[in-house]
Amino acid sequence: MEDLVPLPPSGRTFRVVYRIRLSDADARGRLRLDAVARYLQDAAIDDVAETNWGAPEHLWVLRSVRIDVLKPFLEDAEARIVTWGSSFSSLAAGRRWSLTGDAGGAIQVDSTWIHLGADARPARIGHGFEDYAEAAQGRVASTKLTLLAPTIDGNRVTWPLRATDVDRMGHVNNAAYWAAIEHRLAGRTPDLRQPHRARLEYRHPIDLDEQVKLAEATHDGRYGAAFLVGGRAKAVAWVERLRS
Repeated sequence: MEDLVPLPPSGRTFRVVYRIRLSDADARGRLRLDAVARYLQDAAIDDVAETNWGAPEHLWVLRSVRIDVLKPFLEDAEARIVTWGSSFSSLAAGRRWSLTGDAGGAIQVDSTWIHLGADARPARIGHGFEDYAEAAQGRVASTKLTLLAPTIDGNRVTWPLRATDVDRMGHVNNAAYWAAIEHRLAGRTPDLRQPHRARLEYRHPIDLDEQVKLAEATHDGRYGAAFLVGGRAKAVAWVERLRS
C-alpha cells in the first residue's frame, strides 16, 4: 500500500484501547466506518488535550482522511489504537492512526487537519508543537483536494440530517458522513466485509438546516458520493476494494 507513514522512531505517540460496543457494529458484527471515525476523532482529541493543543485555544478541522481496512474487524471485541503526527506545515498537520483488533482486525488511517485558533479562523502552528513535528520526520502536510466528485446530474438521493449529526462545532460531525455511506452501501458493492479503502474530503461544512442530497456513482466495484447542498459539493467520498 503506497505512501503509508510508519510508526515514528521518535516524537510523540498516543495509545488507547476501545471496547467495541453493540452500537459500533452492523448486524453481522462488522465494525462500521462511522464507529471507526468516532474512535479516530476521540483518540485525536484525547491526544491534543494532554499536550494543550486542543480546545478552546486550538481547534482542528478535518480536511481529508483515508481509511485502509486491511482486515475488517469481524470478530474483534476491542481496538488498540496508536496515533501520531504524520506531516506538518504552518497551518495544517497530518495524523496517522494504526488500529489492531484482538481477533485479527487491522486498519491504517492517514488524514490532514487544518489548524484554527480560538476564533475559529486558520492560525499558524507555533511553539510547542515540536513533538508532533518530530514524529512527522520532515513530511509536509498538504491540504490539496484530489478526489473527483461524481457527476452531479447522475443518481441523487436525499440525505436527511438529524440533530444528533451535529457536534459542538455547530456542523455535521465527521462520523455522520460515514453513517450515510454505510447506509447506502448496505448490500451493495464494494463489500465492506472485504478489504477496502474509504476516502473522504471535506470542502465546506454542512449545517443542520441545510437540504443535502447525495450524487452517487458506481463503476468497476467503486462507489462514490458527493454531498450536495444547492448543487454544490460540500464533501466527496469514494470507497473501493483494496487490492494488494
